[in-house]
Amino acid sequence: MALRSRNKVTPNFNMSSMTDIVFLLLIFFMLTSTLVSPNALKLLLPNSKSKTLEKQTISISIDKNINFYIDENQVDINELETRLINRNLDSDSSIKTRINKAKDEILLADKFDYIVENNILETSYSKVLELVNSFINE
Repeated sequence: MALRSRNKVTPNFNMSSMTDIVFLLLIFFMLTSTLVSPNALKLLLPNSKSKTLEKQTISISIDKNINFYIDENQVDINELETRLINRNLDSDSSIKTRINKAKDEILLADKFDYIVENNILETSYSKVLELVNSFINE
């Protein structure tokens, strides 16, 4: 004896009524948001006539004979230090630390196994890579 239920529930749900409600709510919020005035303070901000200056860049170079150059002009290391301090872009202690480190490296330059000039990045990179590979393969 086969019993069948006469009230079958279909799992389908009609979304058209839900979309209608969503669109009505969307329209309601769009209309009401344009009617609301923001409670912002009216501030009188100062005007400026000056323009923002970009940082000045300088080029510092060292040649094979340990001569220092600032933008193609030769300077000694003490003048280099005073010029960098006068620019006020780095702290005095930072500049002095870097200058002292450069002095130490210059004094020890003849004891280095290799010196790579950093004129052209690709050339310097390939030279360093070649030196590292030869060191690893020894």
